Amino acid sequence: MQAHQIESRLVQARGRSADAKEGVSSFLEKRPAVFVDKVSTDLPNEFPWWEEPVFE
Repeated sequence: MQAHQIESRLVQARGRSADAKEGVSSFLEKRPAVFVDKVSTDLPNEFPWWEEPVFE
């Protein structure tokens, strides 16, 4: 259930992103997409969803 909740939040966040809007617009306008989001700055707040294990 925890994985489902995290995944749902991530899917919702990406669906509202500038890249999602650009993908739909470019498809409807029959033009190449110009994606602006970057992994280094535009990941959803839920990512990363894990806690790093303590190294012993």
